[in-house]
Amino acid sequence: MRLINDKYLTDRFFYLFGGVILLFVVSFPFNFIFPIAQAVLVLTIGFVIVDFLFLRKNNTQLTAERILPKVFSLSDKNKVIINIKSLSDRKLKLLVIDELPVEFQKRDFHKELTMHPGEELTIDYRLRPVVRGEYHFGAVNIFVSTNIGLWQRRLQFGKDQSIPVFPSIIQMKDFELKAFNRVTSIKGLKKLRRLGHSYEFEQINNYVKGDDYRSINWKATGRRGTLMVNQYQDERSQQVYCIIDKSRMMKMPFDDLSLVDYAVNATLAISNIVLKKNDKAGLITFSDKLGVSIKAAYSSKQLNKILMALYNEEERHLEANYELLYHAARKLITGRSLILLFTNFESMFALDRVLPILRRINILHLLVVIFFENTEIEDFLHKDTKTLKGIYTKTVARQFATEKHQMAQKLKQFGIQSIITRPEDLSMNTINKYLELKARGLI
Repeated sequence: MRLINDKYLTDRFFYLFGGVILLFVVSFPFNFIFPIAQAVLVLTIGFVIVDFLFLRKNNTQLTAERILPKVFSLSDKNKVIINIKSLSDRKLKLLVIDELPVEFQKRDFHKELTMHPGEELTIDYRLRPVVRGEYHFGAVNIFVSTNIGLWQRRLQFGKDQSIPVFPSIIQMKDFELKAFNRVTSIKGLKKLRRLGHSYEFEQINNYVKGDDYRSINWKATGRRGTLMVNQYQDERSQQVYCIIDKSRMMKMPFDDLSLVDYAVNATLAISNIVLKKNDKAGLITFSDKLGVSIKAAYSSKQLNKILMALYNEEERHLEANYELLYHAARKLITGRSLILLFTNFESMFALDRVLPILRRINILHLLVVIFFENTEIEDFLHKDTKTLKGIYTKTVARQFATEKHQMAQKLKQFGIQSIITRPEDLSMNTINKYLELKARGLI
C-alpha cells in the first residue's frame, strides 16, 4: 500500500494494528480489556508518527552505485557489485532489491542489511547468463526503515544499465593459461610430446626419455659427454577452421545452455589458442543456409572479429544442409586445413545420411567431427532401478548411449577424426585434440 510519495507501510504495521483490533474484539466480552486496548491504540499511533518523522529525507540519506563489468561471459558466474554508503545520523535497516534483467527470471532477489551512521557496505552477487545478447538492468531499490520498522522509504539508484553477454571470455582466458602453463600440470589439458618435427631448428637440450632418437645431436653429445637432442619449432601458419552447425539438432539444452552456445564458447577458446600458437583461425557457421564466414588469418584483430561474429549468431529451426557445407569447404577454404566441425547426431541413420559428404571433406582437409554425449541418458544409466518398466527404459537408454560410441568407431573406420564429449567438457577436449594433432605433425 503506497501512502505519501516514497513512503510505504511495512508488514509490521499491519501485524501491530491487527493485534490492536484483536484487543478491541476481546474487550467486548471482557470489559476490563477495553481501556488497555485504547492505551495500546494511542501508543501504536504514537509509534507510527515517530517512525514517520525519523524517515524524513535528511535523516535517511544514502548513496548507492551498481558496478558491472564491461561484458558478461556466457554460462559463467559474473560478479555484480553494489556499493552503499550511509549519510544518515541514525542506524538504519535496509532491504535492497536489484531489478535484474528479465532473462534471469528472478523475482525474489533481495538482500537485508543493517547500516550504522557513516558506514559503507558492499554487496556482491553472481549471475549466470545462458543466452547471448544485451541485458538491461533496472534501478537499485533500497527500502529504508528504522528500528521501529513501521514505515519504509524507497530510494532508487542507477536506472537503465545495459550490458552485452558475449561468448565466454572467462573460459577463453582460463584455457589459455592452462594450455601455456609450463610450470605446473593442471588437470584436464594434456601436455603431448611431439612425435615428429619440422625442420626449423630452435635449440639443443638434454635428452629426456620419450624424445625422438633421430634428433640426437652426436657432435654436441661428444662434447658434453651426455646425450643431447635437437629441438625444432612447431610448424606455424596452419589454417584451423571452426565450423558450427546451428540447426535444429543443436538447440538441445543441457544445464540451461544450448549445444550451439557450448560450441560458441569452445570456438572462442580454441581460436585464441590457435592464434597464440601462431596458426591461422577461421570461422564458418551453417544450417539450412550458410551463416557467417571468416577467412582464416593470423592478425591482432582476428580474435575480435570471431568474437563479434559469435556474439551475433543465432540457432535456426531447420535441418542442416551438409551439401552446402561441402560447397563451403571447397570454395571458401583454400589450401588443406584443420576443420573442427561442431555438430550432433542422435542416431546412426542421421550419421549415415551425411557420411559420404564428410568423407569427401576429409579428402580435402583434416576433418575432426565433434559431437555430444546425451548427459541426461548417461546420468540415468547410473541410477538404480527396481521396477520392470525402469529396466526396459534403462535398456533403451543404454542402446542410445552405445550407439553414440558406435558412430565414433564408424567415423574412425573411414579415417575421420572424431570427439564424443559431454557438453561441459567440450572446450577442454577440443583444445586437447588440437594440441594432439599438432604434436603428431598432422597439421
